[in-house]
This record gives sequence, structure tokens and C-alpha cells, in this order.
Amino acid sequence: MLINMVPYHHARWDAFAALGGFRCTVLELAGRDEFPVLEHVAGIASSYRRQTLFREASGRSVPNVRISAAVGRALTELRPDVLCVNGYSSIPSLVALLWAADHSIPAAICSESNRFDMDRSPIKEWIKQRVVGFSSAGVAGGTPQADYLTELGLPKEAVFAGYDAVDNSHFAMGSETARQRDDELRKELKLPMNYFIACSRFTEKKNIPRLIEAFALYREQNSKPEKTWDLVIVGEGELRPLIENAIRQFGVSHAVHLVGAKPYDALPAYYGLAGAFIHASTTEQWGLVVNEAMASGLPILVSNRCGCAADLVQEGRNGFTFDPTNVADLAQLMARISAFDFPLAAFGLMSRQIIARWGPERFALGMKAAVECALKTGAKRGSLFDRLLLRGLIRR
Repeated sequence: MLINMVPYHHARWDAFAALGGFRCTVLELAGRDEFPVLEHVAGIASSYRRQTLFREASGRSVPNVRISAAVGRALTELRPDVLCVNGYSSIPSLVALLWAADHSIPAAICSESNRFDMDRSPIKEWIKQRVVGFSSAGVAGGTPQADYLTELGLPKEAVFAGYDAVDNSHFAMGSETARQRDDELRKELKLPMNYFIACSRFTEKKNIPRLIEAFALYREQNSKPEKTWDLVIVGEGELRPLIENAIRQFGVSHAVHLVGAKPYDALPAYYGLAGAFIHASTTEQWGLVVNEAMASGLPILVSNRCGCAADLVQEGRNGFTFDPTNVADLAQLMARISAFDFPLAAFGLMSRQIIARWGPERFALGMKAAVECALKTGAKRGSLFDRLLLRGLIRR
């Protein structure tokens, strides 16, 4: 059960369905995404069956009462042996978990949440424990996410890793093709010769104004202008005016390039022509753009508040982590990277080697193990109180 099928969901579920042994139907709430460049084209070849409940709507545009009715009706028609639910906080996921409990169907939760991605309150954690208690197994993004699912009540032996995967081959092949056409593409895309790349929605937690401040400090302190890189930011969002103002305020309009949001097929070229990748979020459950950059063969600078950092960043081997509130720290890392104080080609190769272990195939194996575990464990119906609590959360 998904909100909508974006490209990384397709890569994961296609890999799972291709394993065989299961007939896989991906039930999608909405056919549209609030970030249109992420929309996955309907009709693309896949090993799973895709069913969309509200084809011309985005997830947030559908009233909760319609979601409840449509999800319940669809699941009753499908009657799955195991129900895999994307997260445990959205209305579709809560409805799906309640349906599974009412129909004695085992459920597996997919989760990328971790203990530190936001402030936690005891009452909310208690509620989450009640909700997670309706699942028999889980697939987590990585180590911190698996630990958190265990903390919320799932047995350690019922939690498997690999949820946060992207189509590594799409970015590996696309970035290599771009490098082979370096001069031509750089001119066509109006990209500088050397640049750091950041890719994200323009929201508060992505911390882009502070990234720009750090970039300005990096340029100000660099004693070798010939080794000073530009900054290319791929993305769009409601904070664009704030970001544009930060660029003017710090005097880096000539060196920061806001290239807008880019379609999935165009993204690998922007990664491929970059020198290194930066992700500066102040909080992040995982950070799939880090996967994309690593699959593209880039050295990475990743905020230590990103959920992927523990599993994907090997300090001094494929990149570095940093405190996203420490502008001077990030500026210093930019200077060290652009001065080639490290073997950047070796960093990029190590990124690819690391992320190769976190691709769709790992998700497929993790999901297969979770499905088998859920079938063996059986359905979790919860107490009457817990079912009433779940109904209340759905109607909130």
C-alpha cells in the first residue's frame, strides 16, 4: 500500500516481484505527486501489477473518508495473503493495518523513521508502539531505522534491512554516459566546469540557506581561486524566494546555479558532471538523493542528521559527515574536497561499491524475508482498545 508510485518504489517492487514465488499487486492511493518530476509513468513494464485508486489526484487532495472507503474496498477485492504497508502514520497505511487486523491478514511495515529524525514525545511514542503492534514483520531503511522499529516493539528477528533503495543502474549508466559527452552536455546544460551538486525539495529541513552561507564562506576563504568550485542546486519548492535572497545576501549569485527540478531521466547527467555531492539537511529519515549520488560515482558530504549516514558514509573513504548547523565545518570540507586533498576518483569508486550493497535487490530479499516471517508469525489483531485507537487515528 503506497501513496503513489514514484521511480524508486517501482525499482524496489519490480525487483521483489521478479524474485518469483509471490503474485505482487502494488496498491497506489493516488496517480499524481505534489512534485510532478517524481511521477512514475503509468504503463511502464514491470513484474508487478499496479492498481491506482485515484488516478488524477494527489494524496493530499483526497478526503480521508474517501480514502478509508476506497482502500477498504480494494483490499477486500484483492484479499492478499500478506499486506505490506508503507509506513505507519499516513491515513492509507492506518486504514490498511486496521483492515488487516479485522480480516486476520498478517502485515509487514516498511519504515525509514529513526530515533533522531525529529523530537519525540512519550505519548506519541506510546501511540506508535500500539500501531506498530499490528504488524508481524518490518523492512527498515538501514541500521538506525531497524533499531527504531525494534524499539517500537517489533522483535529484532522480524526486522529486515533494505527499504531505502533506488535504481542504482539508472544513475550509474546515466552518469557515465554524461561523462562521455562531457564537453557537449556541459555546454548544453549550462553547467560550470567544476561544481558541487545538491539535490532536494526547497523545504526548511533541507537547510539550503545555510548550505549557501557555508559555500560563500568556502569561496571567501579559498586562497586558490583556480581550484574554487561552483554550486549547482537541483530542485524547487516554496522556499525558493528565501533561497534566492540568501544567494544575493552572501554575494554568490555568480557561482550558485539554481537549475530547477529535473525529470528522473535527466538527473544522472547533473550528477555525472559534478565533482562532489552535498546533502545538508537538519533532519532526514534517510536521504535517497545520497543513494543517487553514490550510484553516480560521487564523493559525498552528508549531514550527520541524515538517517543514511551511518550505513552509507565511510569517513575518509567515500566522503565525510558534518554538523548541518556548523557553517565553518562544511566550508572546510568543501575546501578540502575541491583542493583534491583526497583521491576523489577513489572516493567515487568506493561510493559505488558501498551503494551496490543497498540496491533494489537488497530490498527484494529483505521484503521476501519479511513476507515469509509475517506468514509464519500470523496476523496481529491487537486488543479491542488498540483497534479503537487505530479507528480514532484514522478519523482525526
